[in-house]
Order: sequence, then structure tokens, then C-alpha cells
Amino acid sequence: MPRQGLTSARVSAAAAELADSVGLSRLTVAAVARHFGVSDAALYVHVRSRDALIEHVAVRAAATFADALAIAVAGRAGRQALVGFADAWRAFAVTHPGQYAATQLQLPPEVGTRSAGHLRMIELSYAMLRGYGLDEPALTDAIRFVRSTFHGFVSLETVDGFGHPRAVDASWQSILDAVHTTLSNWPTQKQEQQ
Repeated sequence: MPRQGLTSARVSAAAAELADSVGLSRLTVAAVARHFGVSDAALYVHVRSRDALIEHVAVRAAATFADALAIAVAGRAGRQALVGFADAWRAFAVTHPGQYAATQLQLPPEVGTRSAGHLRMIELSYAMLRGYGLDEPALTDAIRFVRSTFHGFVSLETVDGFGHPRAVDASWQSILDAVHTTLSNWPTQKQEQQ
């Protein structure tokens, strides 16, 4: 019988908070159980395993991340949309490092294809880049470029990986200028064939 007041939604929310504070790699069913002051067994009514717990965090975090991205790009196009998207990406990753890490995991297809947040993140990425007039296959290439750039930067930033004294925010602004310039001058298939 489920413990009174303990729900799957509360378990997922607590797991997401713990992922941010202790790191996704250290998130366990036992840690969430301790948070609620219950036995591990009491949680298995709501989540079947650690992997399932991580999946719940990933789906929940993707919805929150997608909401932040959507707000950041609403009514914007081109450079303004790019900067809004990028700043929202960076803010989410820095503020919620465990949840951000969960959104980057490869989920089982039956989970990933049902995650509205993950699907919205993909749609928002494509929509933002369409403002640069890109079509396939350039659009997919550009998304891979942008995602690699943003993910690489925030992954280093969240582990204090930038040792140079130059301000990280100044580098971020320069990188956004470079990304905008690159997207504005993305090679087309005609240019590639020449």
C-alpha cells in the first residue's frame, strides 16, 4: 500500500532536486527514500528501479527545460532568438546541473518518444534555426553544431573547467556572436558542390 502523501510526482520532484544537489551519478532510490524518511521499499511502489528514477528525472527536467527555451524564443527570430535560446540553455544547465545531465541521456525509445519535453526541445531547436533560412540537411547539421557548442560550454562551466582569468560571460558573448555569424553564413548544398 502506498505511503500516505507519497506520489510518483513527489518522488520525481524530490529526485530532480537531489540530482541537482548531489549530482545525477550519485542519485539513488535510497537517497530519495532518506529524503522522505521512508524505507527504500516504500519508494518501489512509485518507481521500479534506479534507471526508472533517472528516466523520471529526465522527462520532468526536459519539460522544465523546454518551457524555459519556449519563453526565451517567443516572438523572436534570428540573432535575438539564438541569444534567448542560448541564455536559457546556459541558465538551466548552470542552475540545474543534475537535471540538465538527465536531459542529455539517451532514453529508451518507449520513454523518449513519449516525453513531451524532449519533443518540444527538438521542435524549439528546429524552429529557432529556421529563422536563419536553413533547410535540410543543413538544418540538422546546424542543430548538431549549436548543441555541441552550447553543451560543451556549459559542461565545462559547471565543473569550473575554464581556468583562464578572462570572464566566462565575455567568452559566452563572443561565442554567441561567432555562432550567429556561422549560422548566417551556413554553407548551402550549392556551395558544397563547388
